[in-house]
Amino acid sequence: MTDAFSSSSEAVLQRTVNVSTITTTSHAGNLAQLYQIAETCHFITSNQFKKVALQFPDELLPDAVRVSAEIENETKAKTFILGDTSYGSCCVDEVAAEHVRADCIVHYGTSCLSPCRRLPLLYVFGKRPIDVQQCAAAFKELYLDPQSHVIVLYDVTYSHAIGDLRTLLCDIYPNVVVSLLKTDHSCGAELIQDSYVDDNHTDSQDDIVIFKFGRHFSVKAGQNVDNYSMFYIGQEGLTLTNFMMTWNHCAFSSFNPETHTGRVESVKINKALMKRYYAIERAKDASVVGILVGTLGVANYLTIIEQLKDIIHKAGKKSYMFAMGKINVPKLANFLEIDVYVLVACPENSLLDSSEFYRPVVTPFEMELACNKHREWTGEYVTDFRDLLPGGSSHVGFPEPDQSAFEEETTDVSLITGALRTCSTASSEIINGTSESTSLVPRNQTLTVANTNTAASFLAGRSWQGLEPKLGQTPVVKAVGGRRGIAIAYEEEGVGNASTHL
Repeated sequence: MTDAFSSSSEAVLQRTVNVSTITTTSHAGNLAQLYQIAETCHFITSNQFKKVALQFPDELLPDAVRVSAEIENETKAKTFILGDTSYGSCCVDEVAAEHVRADCIVHYGTSCLSPCRRLPLLYVFGKRPIDVQQCAAAFKELYLDPQSHVIVLYDVTYSHAIGDLRTLLCDIYPNVVVSLLKTDHSCGAELIQDSYVDDNHTDSQDDIVIFKFGRHFSVKAGQNVDNYSMFYIGQEGLTLTNFMMTWNHCAFSSFNPETHTGRVESVKINKALMKRYYAIERAKDASVVGILVGTLGVANYLTIIEQLKDIIHKAGKKSYMFAMGKINVPKLANFLEIDVYVLVACPENSLLDSSEFYRPVVTPFEMELACNKHREWTGEYVTDFRDLLPGGSSHVGFPEPDQSAFEEETTDVSLITGALRTCSTASSEIINGTSESTSLVPRNQTLTVANTNTAASFLAGRSWQGLEPKLGQTPVVKAVGGRRGIAIAYEEEGVGNASTHL
């Protein structure tokens, strides 16, 4: 298990970073085609943008300077390269773009297609190489029945080849549904993708239209998504995991264009859901909840934060909000008072594996399951927090407190500790609309209220409570030389204490 409190200095020096590289070439023509510079320049000039932010993932940064120079030469606009984003590279970093007062953002590489609201946006996915003939052959091996109902999903970097794949499959498999990429038009986002939409392949008015995670497809009337199998094109990763958790009743198969192999996904979704349910039980036992801000660009992230704060308060728990950029084990281990964290991020980055963390990290959906007794565990799993907001497809209102049921409390048994826990959502604080904090209370001549909140009582019980000023308790001395070196080994350490360490 990773050390939760510090990182080994030797491990940092010897660490190697493995990134999935995209095959590129230095030839100017191929560069222009891969990054679709002509279409990008048209987007910039047609909208008369003067400052353009270019966001690249780590694996594409080597080409960033050449792409930037090409765009500046063609458009005369000033470009700024955004790298090392504060959160996942799949999300649009609007905050960094606003720091340079950019007029728009061009996002390169893979994307979660989460909607944004602040700046005009252009997606350039690039064109990862794929053998369409081998992909179609793998599909035919996996689905022998021509009447199979299959929905084709794919990583956005392979969208350029989906038209050819549809041509090879649809004549043989009439019930195959190929998803299309689509953005939330309210945010002013545009896609650069090949024109592979078949105008003759129109949906019936009775078909059920599904729009989720930037994918648009329809299923036949009388059918359900659960009646379809899913065929995914791309590597194993967060995108595939997100799809499998969301549509966990569907059988998944995949084709990896890098290895040219197709397979039936054998990941045990039930086991993964059981692990998430364990995290929900930990959230039910928690008294202090930390809200981790994992995005500053996804639309409505402030709304879900306020909703989480509200339901956590109504469930009788205390919440604190943290904004710390990219999350790791040592960062979260600094806050021992927190019993469980809830991560507000895009759907792909929300499913964080917290097995190495000191405290579990749950999603907003899991936090609602822990706090809202009206939301029951049915096997449905929601990764997009926007579905939990009022008007969303999975919104469940928090039960309103009933004045007549003021004294009623429900109890259940913790599946982790075996102890009884009390679930009360009809406290006097909620009914009266007031929050009676006892961290700071008035005092009269005869009565002192001695009651603290959870975090304050935890701090009082710690052996080390941080730097203490001790005003008036220490003598005043002249300035003296301080220690030299770094915290792990100051220069004077060990000089006079050699016998102590023997």
